[in-house]
Amino acid sequence: MKKVYSDATAALAGLLRDDMTVMCGGFGLCGIPDELIDAVRESGVKGLTVISNNAGIDGVGLGKLLDTRQVSKMISSYVGENKEFARQFLANELEIEFNPQGTLAERIRAGGAGIPAFFTKTGVGTKVAEGKEVREFDGAQYVMERGLFADLALVHAYRGDTEGNLAYRLTARNFNPMMATAAKVTVAQVEHLVQPGEIDAENIHTPGIFVKRIVHVPVREKRIEQRTTRKRAEAGAETGPAAAGGGAV
Repeated sequence: MKKVYSDATAALAGLLRDDMTVMCGGFGLCGIPDELIDAVRESGVKGLTVISNNAGIDGVGLGKLLDTRQVSKMISSYVGENKEFARQFLANELEIEFNPQGTLAERIRAGGAGIPAFFTKTGVGTKVAEGKEVREFDGAQYVMERGLFADLALVHAYRGDTEGNLAYRLTARNFNPMMATAAKVTVAQVEHLVQPGEIDAENIHTPGIFVKRIVHVPVREKRIEQRTTRKRAEAGAETGPAAAGGGAV
């Protein structure tokens, strides 16, 4: 079965439709399937329910789909870096289902494992639990959360082979592996495409059986969501003990 496609548009051909549910992997701007998101934008599909830890930033990642008003609902955890997201939410133009981050991760994992629901302490007694079943176990209250399963999962991997086996790098390992298991169809963009057997079996995070289509994206801009720097020391400024008033004794 041929899994490798020439570009992101070809990889998504025949998979996209209005009002579908799409999972997008990554954490912040790390490991987001940006080329695949661009192809979704160009397709013009609308009314999407998007499951993602965050919504990118303005004009980047899922922020592009918010700009074009292709998203009708977000199921997310952290969305504080996107002004357009906030504007649409406050104007009642976008439906939001907020989740504690660990709960969101477990909902996705449960969906991929075929678990329809589970109970957790997180959110009991807060707005998170409103409208949900709360049950007592061993003297403690737990809220029921439903597993999540999507029509399509878009993931980004550092390395993948032509059979669809994937390996993620560092922070990109957040959400991508579990999302790859929790959809009817998973499409992966990979930075380094290799032949079967070139990824050590011990280092495969997503087995190829979960991945239906692959696109090779060897060169991509890696953005920093929040750049934190410190001011340079002024030219000629003293350093060391003397500068701190600690001369020789």
